[in-house]
Amino acid sequence: MTRARAGVGDLIEDADGRHAIVTDIKQGAVWVLRPVSGGTTNQWETDEPDSLHVIETREERVKRQAPLDAPPPRGS
Repeated sequence: MTRARAGVGDLIEDADGRHAIVTDIKQGAVWVLRPVSGGTTNQWETDEPDSLHVIETREERVKRQAPLDAPPPRGS
């Protein structure tokens, strides 16, 4: 089984065991991460995307957090 590479908006666990959200991928080489809560002032970066374990993709998080009576997102 292949491990999915983390994308923008994904909830991940990094090599140090910290949970974070991917906020940017710079030129396909540097992944910018921020804490799950607490804002973006404590961001950090990695150039080792294979060290990131995807816990939940952005799509899964959006679907889980959507209210049951909300209309489906555009493009669905």
